[in-house]
Amino acid sequence: MDISRRELLKASALAGGAGLVSALGFDLKPAYAAAHDLKISNAREFKTVCPYCAVGCGAIAYVHGSGGINTVNSIIHVEGDPDSPINGGTLCPKGAAQMQLAMSPRLQEGPLHREAGASEWTEVTWDWAMEWFARKFKDSRDASFVERDEEGRTVNRCEGIGWVGSATVANEDAYLITKTMRAMGLVYIDHQARI
Repeated sequence: MDISRRELLKASALAGGAGLVSALGFDLKPAYAAAHDLKISNAREFKTVCPYCAVGCGAIAYVHGSGGINTVNSIIHVEGDPDSPINGGTLCPKGAAQMQLAMSPRLQEGPLHREAGASEWTEVTWDWAMEWFARKFKDSRDASFVERDEEGRTVNRCEGIGWVGSATVANEDAYLITKTMRAMGLVYIDHQARI
């Protein structure tokens, strides 16, 4: 196709950028169709809570992968949840970058333990970590349990352990955690998320 400089300037002045491309004989329909496909069109949507501060902003994580045996699920996008009464679809810069937290190559996938006085962490199993935590919790509770106060009244309280909840735990979960901790006698309990 022969086009003169004058015809090129005339076409660009009359039609603008997109019209120029059409005037040159290019078909833009496939390009427009590809531009309208969203990267999240085939992704599964999971509602979650931002893990950073105590505000508890709602977020939506989009995940590719069918969850099958030979597939790898990967987060491809995170955005604010417009249905959340807390943030109404907005996220702060830290919350907007939470996908990097989930996809970081430095992310530890199992528990680590460091002996007292040691400088190196060692990988341990979840069973070992839970048993270690339960033993430490029980030892601390036994050492600081108060059965009666100074006046002889039964109080059954543990004054040596405090419990703080998580920003990613909803009120229903916090209620169950609080009941469990109170059943063990803890009196120093708080939950930081207000969702």
